[in-house]
Amino acid sequence: MSTFPNSEASLPIVRPAGLSQAQFALLASTLAVLGLSTIWFTMLSFWTLWTTDPLKSIGMIIPVVSFVLVLRAWRGLGWETDGTWWGLALLLVTMFVVRIQQQSILILVISPRWSTELPPPSLMLFAYASAVVLLLGGVRLYRAALFPIMLLWFANPIPSRFTLLVDLPLQHASAHIARAFAMHLGHSLTPDHLRLMFTPDFGMFIAPGCNGIRGSLTMGFIALIAGYIYRFRWYANALVVIGAILLGYVFNLARLCLLVLYYMAALHFPWLQDKAENGDYVIGGVLFLAATLLLFAVIQRLRDAKRQNGLERDTIIVDNQPEPRISRRQVARLAAMGVTVVFACVGVARAISVSNPFVAKVVDPSAVKFPPRVGNYNLVRTWNEGPAAGSIVYVWAQYAPAEGGTPIAIGVSPVPDWHDPVICHFVRGEDPLWHGQLTTATAAVPVGFSSALYSDGVTRWLEASTICRGGYCGEFTTKRDHFGFVYTHPQPGALVSQSGQNAIRVLLRAETMNLTVPTETSRQQLTQAMRVFLASTRLDDLTRPYSR
Repeated sequence: MSTFPNSEASLPIVRPAGLSQAQFALLASTLAVLGLSTIWFTMLSFWTLWTTDPLKSIGMIIPVVSFVLVLRAWRGLGWETDGTWWGLALLLVTMFVVRIQQQSILILVISPRWSTELPPPSLMLFAYASAVVLLLGGVRLYRAALFPIMLLWFANPIPSRFTLLVDLPLQHASAHIARAFAMHLGHSLTPDHLRLMFTPDFGMFIAPGCNGIRGSLTMGFIALIAGYIYRFRWYANALVVIGAILLGYVFNLARLCLLVLYYMAALHFPWLQDKAENGDYVIGGVLFLAATLLLFAVIQRLRDAKRQNGLERDTIIVDNQPEPRISRRQVARLAAMGVTVVFACVGVARAISVSNPFVAKVVDPSAVKFPPRVGNYNLVRTWNEGPAAGSIVYVWAQYAPAEGGTPIAIGVSPVPDWHDPVICHFVRGEDPLWHGQLTTATAAVPVGFSSALYSDGVTRWLEASTICRGGYCGEFTTKRDHFGFVYTHPQPGALVSQSGQNAIRVLLRAETMNLTVPTETSRQQLTQAMRVFLASTRLDDLTRPYSR
């Protein structure tokens, strides 16, 4: 009797050469993080937003949470790699749009007090994430990770319009409730709207953020993400999110009432008065922890109820097949992503070497040297404009015609960020009588200005602003009563260079106190005076000291 050896048992398992899916996912994740350099101007805008506005600082964790959830969805698909070249096309378009946005301005003005940058930074971050997922993961991964990708819209968690419509009214409501509670306990307070003064020098101020928005947003995001992870039905998730937001407000009101009790106790125990700020932190921290535990208890209860109803089953898949390897097409897509990231990183490094955008610039206002004479106009005086404890926003000079007439004030802003004068007037409640385009000749070339006419009942004044960069000046606006655009034209050469030149705003102002003439006549007279002055002015000479 002969026997035959079992050849199958003795042969080793032969695995195809190349990257495994897990290794591909690791490289793709690394490139996705480094690839944020392709939209570095957008990320710089977010960083400035997160680090300067406490109410929006929570947006800093949104990209991190989105990244983790995308990896979770990818792992659920077994690190499947079925990318499409359409992702690379979307990535290149996104890079180009961000580059144009870096070199120009496009602002949509919806109403006198509501404007937004176009395209919004959240849209660019969403487009980048969509491009990377499609390029490296494919359509199936994009569908599975649609929620965490959409979550990137909340990288700016509180739009500016929300602050005006919700934040400020809630701030006053919180102060009113805290004041009413203190008066109910028999303690009279000063009539200030936002100050609760228990003595002339001891009390608290209901500042923005004391209305509970940050806590409510945090609770809402926790509930929203937990509902996605545990796959709650949409109506259950909506109820939990709404309840979490309201829970944040309720616990914040409880915090204010407890602070009232603390301040009343401190009147009898003066040693507590110096520890009021720490007491606020302790009370707020304990209440927020209690609210978080309560929220998670509700989420846990809903998850347990879902499991008991058989809506969630744990499945175990056993697969003894060897792990598939990455195809050459996928390697090519990964390489294309790598080349794009290297190109973007080199561009960012060059821009930082010329002018570090992450470090606030300390500029010398005296760098602008206003000439003693411009055409027929003589320099009368110079001054600086800005907050008492902050940086200088404008360096001003006033010129008066030698033979008498309307004086012209010209200001150059050393601040290398965007601030539109019309929007600034809107914020202060000053609506223009007229707003439109002004194009006039200067000593060098014709320049476009965004101009507006204002009146405070005593004086009428015309303002004209423009943006200068690299020897070119120009800003444009659509004529409007409410809805319209403010924009500048990008320089074609700047789109492919890394010059690092800043956009410098120039603002001119001409005014009159003669209110007896019609408004349109005043505008024409002030416009003519401004044209005469600009005909002898070289804006590039004034902005060159701040252009780098």
